[in-house]
Amino acid sequence: MAQKPLVPEAVPPLQNSGVEAGEVFFNRFYGRRTKAVKGGNMKVGLTTAQLNRLIELGASPAQLSEQFCDAGTCNRYFQKTEEALLRINREKLQTLVKDRRRPSLCSLEEALAAALRREGFLQVTTPVILSGKFLNRMTIDGSHPLNDQVFWLDKNSCLRPMLAPNLYDISKKLMPVIPLPLRVFEIGSCFRKESEGRSHLKEFTMLNLVEWGLKEEDRIDRLKELAKLVLDAAEITGFQMTEEDSVVYGRGLDVVDADGLELASTSMGPHRLDAAWKISCTWVGLGFGLERLLMSREKANGIRRFSKSLSYLDGACLSMK
Repeated sequence: MAQKPLVPEAVPPLQNSGVEAGEVFFNRFYGRRTKAVKGGNMKVGLTTAQLNRLIELGASPAQLSEQFCDAGTCNRYFQKTEEALLRINREKLQTLVKDRRRPSLCSLEEALAAALRREGFLQVTTPVILSGKFLNRMTIDGSHPLNDQVFWLDKNSCLRPMLAPNLYDISKKLMPVIPLPLRVFEIGSCFRKESEGRSHLKEFTMLNLVEWGLKEEDRIDRLKELAKLVLDAAEITGFQMTEEDSVVYGRGLDVVDADGLELASTSMGPHRLDAAWKISCTWVGLGFGLERLLMSREKANGIRRFSKSLSYLDGACLSMK
């Protein structure tokens, strides 16, 4: 007896199926999305495996949403689209190797650091392993929502989920030596147990900057100036700032791009957290996710393409087979 093909060349009509015209659903038999159309027939879409492959290669939403009259046409479309996307990814890798020779994440880090140093900020580097007592000073204890996202190494230390605690500590130690205003920043990896999706990573690169000792009435304007400084250096335009309440920092502003993607969070002090670090002066602070900046700038479908990864390199997929 001849075996049935794994992917049928034609999809039977929806006669007496009870599916309304225009309804999109997953057809378990065919392993693909199907769409009911007027007259009882169906339009078929890419299979889950095909969708995942094209997403991996950087397909656009329009390429992923195509519908076809039969599975054969759909499969030919998939093969043609995959080949085109493979060419684009090969070209990206070839350009990286021959011309730029460093990922955009590294170039962006360098550009942001240079812009902030020109603005009078001191760059610091602090340990990735964070003391648990520092998290307690940030009020992140067993009852705090962020506690479940922390990668604990043992009961007293963890991988840092944020840069702020170390910046608090090092700034406090610099204040007796350096007169205010004191400007400090760090760029480095942070870690959180977040569900990796379009805009979240378990390991991500943060820029945190803080300016201590400015006039209280100048704080909002200074936040806007510093946000523009960073986003100009990142070559991002069309951003907006909206009020937001952070679970850690309280009232501040969020920086979002033209599509509503959150690029940064901001805060200002004096703040209730300052007392734990024995700091009492005014300040403003901003935190930017570098992978998100690249995702926004390059109009990418997901954040992993520009992350520290073994699957992608500078936006190009490394699975070329």
